[in-house]
Amino acid sequence: MSGDLSGFSMLDLFRMETESHASALSEGLVVAERDSSDADLLRSLMRSAHSIKGAARIVRIEPAVELAHAMEDCFSAALESGLKLTGEICDLLLRGVDCLNQIAASADSIETWLQNHDAELQRLVENIRSASSGSPIDARPRTETNSPAEIKKEQGTALVAAPDESEPEERKAAGRFVRVSEEHLARLMSVAGETLVETRWLRPFSKSLLSLRKRNARIEEAMGRLNQLLHSAGLEETAEPEAAEIRKQIDLLHRGTIELYNDFEMHARRSARLANQLYRGVIESKMRPFADGVRAFPRMMRDLARSLGKKARFKISGHDTQVDRDILERIEAPLNHLLRNAIDHGIESPETRLAAGKKEEGLIRLEARHRSGVLSVTVEDDGRGVDYEKIREKVLIKKLAPPGVAERLTEAELIEFLFLPGFTTSGAVTELSGRGFGLDVVHNVAREIGGMTRAFSRPGSGLTIEMQLPITLSIMRALAVEIAGEPYAIPLARIERLLKLSPAEVSLMEDREYFTHGGRHIGLISARQALELSGPDRSETERPVVVISDRIHVYGLVVDRFIGERRLVVRPLDPRLGKVKNLSAVSLFDDGSPVLILDVDDLLRTFEKMLGEDALEKTAMNGVQMRAAVRKRVLVVDDSLTVREVERQLLVNHGYEVQTAVDGADGWNALRSSHFDLVVTDIDMPRMDGIELVRTIKADPNLRDTPVMIVSYKDREEDRRAGLDAGANYYLTKSSFHDESLLGAVIDLIGDSLE
Repeated sequence: MSGDLSGFSMLDLFRMETESHASALSEGLVVAERDSSDADLLRSLMRSAHSIKGAARIVRIEPAVELAHAMEDCFSAALESGLKLTGEICDLLLRGVDCLNQIAASADSIETWLQNHDAELQRLVENIRSASSGSPIDARPRTETNSPAEIKKEQGTALVAAPDESEPEERKAAGRFVRVSEEHLARLMSVAGETLVETRWLRPFSKSLLSLRKRNARIEEAMGRLNQLLHSAGLEETAEPEAAEIRKQIDLLHRGTIELYNDFEMHARRSARLANQLYRGVIESKMRPFADGVRAFPRMMRDLARSLGKKARFKISGHDTQVDRDILERIEAPLNHLLRNAIDHGIESPETRLAAGKKEEGLIRLEARHRSGVLSVTVEDDGRGVDYEKIREKVLIKKLAPPGVAERLTEAELIEFLFLPGFTTSGAVTELSGRGFGLDVVHNVAREIGGMTRAFSRPGSGLTIEMQLPITLSIMRALAVEIAGEPYAIPLARIERLLKLSPAEVSLMEDREYFTHGGRHIGLISARQALELSGPDRSETERPVVVISDRIHVYGLVVDRFIGERRLVVRPLDPRLGKVKNLSAVSLFDDGSPVLILDVDDLLRTFEKMLGEDALEKTAMNGVQMRAAVRKRVLVVDDSLTVREVERQLLVNHGYEVQTAVDGADGWNALRSSHFDLVVTDIDMPRMDGIELVRTIKADPNLRDTPVMIVSYKDREEDRRAGLDAGANYYLTKSSFHDESLLGAVIDLIGDSLE
């Protein structure tokens, strides 16, 4: 903790220090229970207990001094005498951590707290001392203390975590923090954003000066032509004094303009650099490492596993991933739901896992990382996974779909029902789960933040739930589009994909337009009509379509033009306007022009209302005669220009429509923005190799049915097996590559070029 501490009492400082070191103790003990031979970890635990002891002695809270001293001795025994920190001993020490937190929270009225807890505290100290010496532990009943998850953390306090198996060893103590009010940060953000915009207004002035330089050059050219005319007319000597003065003034103006332009350019660049640094600094001040929001989870998962008689290893990845502090606080409860659900519903008992051929110890993984401009937070377990038939039965029982429809629901569609309020396949109500809430909370929180939730299950192998969220609430990555001549922005986190549809790809059903993608019929809505904007639709042969959805509905929003991706500073609409239909906020482009940010959830509700009122108009694409046949599309992914071109030309010559990508990442971007009937990919490529591309495709519910063929120089059996295990439908080696083999494989997978 740094900054001015003059406003804090000694008890306040004691509470802060205890909270910081208690967090480190709790994290470290979860790791030490698995391996208590790590000398560095034991020394870290000793230092934390010693620091609490010293702080408690300063404020004269002797119960905390006594307890912290007993815990310090226990760690010393583990370090010096080889005492093994068993589960029972760690239980005692974690109870000690809880007691220290309670003492710190009650420091102002410690005498009252001792009246109710002194006997238990003394027994706990005695048991820790007995454990340190190897003596039997008093197993008499005790009153439960609060777990760390139940003790509210004071916002802004620096927390120090001991290294554990899920945190890199080189990670040091958490950074130093100062307390800054939310209002102050908001004001700084506003000023920084305005400064950034104001510096960009300098660009037009720079262009004006550049234009002035060009005019000066044209004046000099005109003066040269005038001199020639004077010479031709024999007036050169008469007009020379005046001409010389004019040339002198023109030269001075030219030099002055150049100097002014250079000075202005240097000032503009320096101002832009400082404004960007200020802006980035304010943004960074709102960011915290992911580890700060999940410190209580290892202890919680350890206690839950022991209470349920299960064995589970909990691993956190992405400790240093930067997250907006507001988002970090908002997702704490959803993550709590997901982790409890994973240990209760997901991970099986050790006996069941062994009988199924698994390790008796399950794995639950929590990961946070930045991916494609969004924050991806994933909870994954290797437990029993989702029973799709149970979901289907529950759908029928709750009458959420007619029997005929329910029987045809795909696995991707079935798993979406888990996010409905009150939907559960659990037959029993437990303290942890089974009450029919949790996943809907996760979905709602993600949506409120501006993100979305996806779930993937491998029956018998586990469940993965991913929240895709904005990295910060202050900055939004958005797609800028043009609608009726005006710019609008759609949050990237709410966009499924971007497409350009030709008239032949649009069909009519019950007088409503739709197109088919990934096995789904997606209705088309005119953005002009939804936003009640006037003006004729464009008449291009291809129309830009933004596919947006919630968990139930998916629509294609027809816009006039894709402008491109932008990073926007989100500014709320004036509260005096109330809730503006279909709009959520406003921002400014780099040139200072305003752009309205669309409210995707509001748009979806508008679409549903328009459908209910049968008020949909046709887009400009209807009325065009559909072609009798559509060419099948193939995506060729290879980092070799030669191989790429050979495969492309071969497929084009046989009637297929082909698009190419230079590596796996480029191919994945192409797949998300357009439809392909087949993917042909190499393995060894930069950024994303072919195996990872195949796995990514097969993990996406909208793309997993797309056939994938691997064409690689790797011809070993283990290479072929790795490709097929990743999900590839065909493996062809380049060493045996010839026209007939490739074409034969393509026809086997997707048929002839026309459908």
